[in-house]
Amino acid sequence: MDLSHARVGVIGGSGLYAMPGLEELEEHSVETPFGSPSDVMRLGRLGGMEVVFLARHGRDHHLMPMEVPYTANIWAMRSLGVRWLISVSAVGSLKEHLRPRDMVVPDQFIDRTHQRPQSFFGDGCVAHVSLADPTCPILSDLLADAAEQAIPAGHHLHRGGIYLCMEGPAFSTRAESELYRSWGCAVIGMTNHTEARLAREAEIAYSSLSMVTDFDCWQRDQEAVSVELVLGNLKANAEATAPILSRVMDQLQATRPVSAAHTALADALFTRKERVPTETRRRLDLFTAPYWGSFDQA
Repeated sequence: MDLSHARVGVIGGSGLYAMPGLEELEEHSVETPFGSPSDVMRLGRLGGMEVVFLARHGRDHHLMPMEVPYTANIWAMRSLGVRWLISVSAVGSLKEHLRPRDMVVPDQFIDRTHQRPQSFFGDGCVAHVSLADPTCPILSDLLADAAEQAIPAGHHLHRGGIYLCMEGPAFSTRAESELYRSWGCAVIGMTNHTEARLAREAEIAYSSLSMVTDFDCWQRDQEAVSVELVLGNLKANAEATAPILSRVMDQLQATRPVSAAHTALADALFTRKERVPTETRRRLDLFTAPYWGSFDQA
């Protein structure tokens, strides 16, 4: 697989609305078959690697978690040549040792969302990708290695753990928080599982740098989670990401690793291409062309 011209995508969550260090910055307005992305796509260079940055909630943070146009965001990333995608996200901790301002690179998800798209497929075309390992272990290792080497004093990096993806926008009840702890979850957020699922269908390797802002609400002797508390820790965490992302870009430029995610559709397409409706085939052509041939040339 030729990844010599592939790009890295970075999705910035709460507190990260621009990417420090991007050079030769260009802004691209991308229209997709699934609507408009959260914001313009910002293309630049970091550590010799071409990077596409997107503010998940918009640069003014005007989109709630269920309002984020996930399908448009991921489609736009792939259309710009992204094959590795790093999510930088705010999360609450569900474990004592995961302290505010720590960082976690999760390797599993539990989905508790109800009001958002789960797939690019449908409308006459069925695909079932494997999501047993929802993050790319190669990309996650590179990200965790970079974080361990560049993380500022006062922050700690934790490898692995379950990310509980809740609907939001309200934070958890205490009962919910205790339930998720009983399931063995490490952190709780509102966005990453949806992105990971769609990225796998788009054959993009996905990993998350989850930045702990609070203890959710299960620690009764701690201050209950509030916007003010979250924003203070978000600022500190966002400032800590720049050297980490710069280091991981250097590694990706040097290695350009091939991931199992890059061929996720090879054994996942169930519907015969000749049975797929024209509009559906056109909408999915960005992903299915390697297996079905380009729709425009059919």
